[in-house]
Amino acid sequence: MYKKRSGQTYYTNRHSCFLLQYHIVLVTKYRRPVLTGPVKDLVYRVIQDIFDEKKLVILEMNGEADHIHILFEADPFTAPGTLVNIIKTKTSRYARKEYGETLLKEYYWKPLFWSDSYFVTTVSENSLQMVQEYIKNQ
Repeated sequence: MYKKRSGQTYYTNRHSCFLLQYHIVLVTKYRRPVLTGPVKDLVYRVIQDIFDEKKLVILEMNGEADHIHILFEADPFTAPGTLVNIIKTKTSRYARKEYGETLLKEYYWKPLFWSDSYFVTTVSENSLQMVQEYIKNQ
């Protein structure tokens, strides 16, 4: 991602100054409690890899067995909806490949993992700390 100058809260590059923070919530299909143990570890690791690859900063990531919250900073070129699709596709593919015939079999009879819907909102400087605390305490 871009760099923050010391003492600044905003990212800068040659032509812009920005701070884009988003809160995304993804829910498993049928709210099945599958985000536990090794499935949870795999999903969180794949999400972290996606963010590292795109050079985006995860501020907080946590959830429960049937959903996950991600609070992150993005650049102006990252569309939240597109990022959600990438996250859902990659995590679903890896989880089903690794655990589709074992841990996930009792919950899903089709090749599913995530619900079609998702939640996304922007986070302001005023609400950032409150959202971070909420996610930490999931």
